[in-house]
Amino acid sequence: MAARVMVRVESLVKRYGRVLAVDHVSFTVDEGEVFGLLGPNGAGKTTTLEILEGLRRPDGGRVEVAGHSVVDDPRAVRTVIGVQLQEAGFFDLLTVRETLETFAAFHRRGLPVDQVLERVGLRDRHRVLVRNLSGGQKQRLSIALALINDPRIVFLDEPTTGLDPQARRNLWEMIRQIRREGRTLILTTHSMEEAEALCDRVAIMDRGRLLALDRPDRLVAEHAPGAWIILELPYGLATPAAGLPVPNGGPEPGAEPLSDRLRRLPAVEAVSVPEPGGPTVLLRTRDATATLRGLSELQAAEGLAFRSLRVEQASLEDVFLQLTGRELRE
Repeated sequence: MAARVMVRVESLVKRYGRVLAVDHVSFTVDEGEVFGLLGPNGAGKTTTLEILEGLRRPDGGRVEVAGHSVVDDPRAVRTVIGVQLQEAGFFDLLTVRETLETFAAFHRRGLPVDQVLERVGLRDRHRVLVRNLSGGQKQRLSIALALINDPRIVFLDEPTTGLDPQARRNLWEMIRQIRREGRTLILTTHSMEEAEALCDRVAIMDRGRLLALDRPDRLVAEHAPGAWIILELPYGLATPAAGLPVPNGGPEPGAEPLSDRLRRLPAVEAVSVPEPGGPTVLLRTRDATATLRGLSELQAAEGLAFRSLRVEQASLEDVFLQLTGRELRE
């Protein structure tokens, strides 16, 4: 049985003067899915999210949320969505409970405040003023506000920005629990790790355009197959550009640079040094097993002993770099 489409975006366009912030973007989001919009600042993902939430009017295209047009029937859209508020939307002098009760009053229907407090782990903080909450607690409160009207679709914009690793992991588990309740989630994030951990599918945007859309593992397999092998140079070898060391520890005069030998290993596509003059060498390989076998033979033939060696599979960040040719903008 085919999944029900909860969000439909067709050829969405949004302009700010001469800037085309969203450039004919199209995608769908299925019921019960966690869908990620990824990209750097200025990619158009937040503008796209705000159009879906009814906060901005599109300049072209068609957008439907739960079967309702965001242009023709925005009130119906607002009854089925929950939106995470940024910290600036809080009232510092209200308690956690008072904040939830205030926002619950804006909706015709909703969940009991105590139930939402329990769900987000703020039951024991319900009498605390908002201004006295930690960063992680404020993020949990923002998600509580997104849930108070019992929405079918929840929008989260950079939900874990600024959180420490423990708070971030706790919030991830909360997002998974919301998904297990049958709700649909759409989130934006800069974090590729977060997207891989949470999202069923991701859409990568940059400069207003949709570059790719699929499951994280499929995007990696299509756009960044292979792996990285990270080596620490052997003792006695100052740089990968130096010749291989002779038994007394010094480089052999006129010897072929180690970097050239590494570049010729099976399946190696690129050799790079992240810090000039540093001891670390990165090998980009399309077949880690074949490259490791060749590296083992090189070590045995030359008597090399690398200080460390590890293999890292490609990630969504590698996909982004492959598609855009540059690092993520913060």
